Amino acid sequence: MEKEIKESIWKIAIGAVLLVVAVIIEKTLSLEKWQLLLVYLVPYLVVGYEALHEAVDGLLEGEPLNEDFLMSVATLGALGIGFIPGAETQFPEAVFVMLFFQVGELFEHLAEDHSRRSISSLMDIRPDRACVERDGEQKTVSPSDVATGETIVIRPGERVPLDGVVLDGDSSLDTKALTGESLPRSVSRGDDVISGCVNLSGVLRVRTTKEFGQSTAMKILDLVENARESKSSSENFISRFARVYTPIVVVLAVLTAVVPTIFGGQFSTWLYRGLMFLVVSCPCALVLSIPLSFFGGLGGASRKGILVKGSNYLESLSNLKTVVFDKTGTLTKGVFEVSAVHPETIDEKELLHLAAHVERYSNHPIAISLKNAYPAEDDSCSVENVQEIAGKGVKALVNGREVCVGNSSMMDSVGAKWHDCTKAGTIVHVSIDGEYVGHIVISDVVKDDASSAVASLKEAGVEKTVMLTGDSLAVAKSVASQVGVDEYYAELLPQDKVARIEELLSSKPEGGVLGFVGDGINDAPSLARADVGVAMGGLGSDAAIEAADVVLMEDKPSAIATAVGIAKKTVRIAKENTWFAIGVKVLVLLLAFFGVATMWMAVFADVGVMVLAVLNASRTLAS
Repeated sequence: MEKEIKESIWKIAIGAVLLVVAVIIEKTLSLEKWQLLLVYLVPYLVVGYEALHEAVDGLLEGEPLNEDFLMSVATLGALGIGFIPGAETQFPEAVFVMLFFQVGELFEHLAEDHSRRSISSLMDIRPDRACVERDGEQKTVSPSDVATGETIVIRPGERVPLDGVVLDGDSSLDTKALTGESLPRSVSRGDDVISGCVNLSGVLRVRTTKEFGQSTAMKILDLVENARESKSSSENFISRFARVYTPIVVVLAVLTAVVPTIFGGQFSTWLYRGLMFLVVSCPCALVLSIPLSFFGGLGGASRKGILVKGSNYLESLSNLKTVVFDKTGTLTKGVFEVSAVHPETIDEKELLHLAAHVERYSNHPIAISLKNAYPAEDDSCSVENVQEIAGKGVKALVNGREVCVGNSSMMDSVGAKWHDCTKAGTIVHVSIDGEYVGHIVISDVVKDDASSAVASLKEAGVEKTVMLTGDSLAVAKSVASQVGVDEYYAELLPQDKVARIEELLSSKPEGGVLGFVGDGINDAPSLARADVGVAMGGLGSDAAIEAADVVLMEDKPSAIATAVGIAKKTVRIAKENTWFAIGVKVLVLLLAFFGVATMWMAVFADVGVMVLAVLNASRTLAS
């Protein structure tokens, strides 16, 4: 593309200089018309050779009504009109029309190159080598040659070549190319790392968990490269419009040149007006600027860690009226906060201490939360006879005392008189030797930007926000009040969520779009059923990348409002270009018919409007 742009610049510069020379020759020398034509043919062929060649190819391929053909006919007609008796020569106008057409083509290439660079900047995440440990040695190989389960070494400054788990080392990873987030992410032994990130500090030894072709970086690149295949309704409309509009205007150009002469009009005058019709009729501004607007929108979104799988989904986001959220992992962190409530018999620290010891061998999320609340397991306590009782909880002997940790059924089974709790969250009761000593409230933590995300969506035009969760009604009510959603539904199974989305789809505003936002792993049916499925926190999640229409690579609800803002700006710019181009063309066509417009105005109506529309479309890159 860079080579083509440089060639275009040189061609335009040389053609402009030769045009000035031709005008000077015309003004200083008295030449015959045919001699003057030869003088102007030099700059004309310099700037117009490629357009003439493309016009001939279009004729041979059965697609004559392209912009190159229309420009070629119009400019050749302008060169020849001076040889009609009584007509003035239009040599400078003909060359200038072709020159300005090439300037418009240059702007098109520059804008496309800018958009392509924005999209292609993601290609930097593609790793080109991996250092793998084999037979006691470190060997540098292609990432595609590394098998799952092998150990790779990633040094500071290197890009993570494959997804894996850290075996040894501590470091920080730059995830900006994937998420748009400038803050590094710390990793240590046991943490997952994904391909495409840059290792900033320490040396990491990583056991690979995926092959190169299935890695996060490759899936993202595939998604971005194929995003342009799904066109928006605006792009499809413009394609259909151009196929109908161009032949109609060509017919009008012929009728304008021929019909008035039948009734006594001067042929050269009406031929000139017909040629202006041909110049104006080129649909370049529409055919180029509308797709470029969406192309730029996709690129602008990708730079902020928002991957949209096609222009059609970007357009749908602009009409978002109902947003349905999953709770855990979307509006909440999925990380539980623990608080202890107890009678006077035991202090809070001791209550957490006993519960953590009893739950020390369990991998249940509640057990993990309790152990995180009291991580000091290596004390002098003796923990024996650990028994997990299905549906109730866990009991064990801690320093010779029977400690039971579980629900109210567990307390009833050991005769402990438990106390009810009105706090939202999962309630874990604790007894010692059959005596109730207190309970622990485990509640999910709302994300920092959840409430502001919901408020921003309302400001962006979303009319209804809904939260769906499989959690209890009390928990759902508490989270809903904190984040500010309009409606919430609790204690739902996955199939219940889909059924609820069906109901919301049937009641959504006419022309509005319903979006579902989930974690992309457990919510695949809901993501698929919604008009637009948005996966939250897609880093490393195959389900998120494959099931959703939009993937938010960073785990922030506020990114949804950002995506909607980019979509609205993109669609607005596309509409601006459509109405501006059509309006100017219709106006100049009318002026041309009544003899008011000149060839210069026709050039502006085509190439000038195209340049302005392309420049306007480029604003989407700044989204």
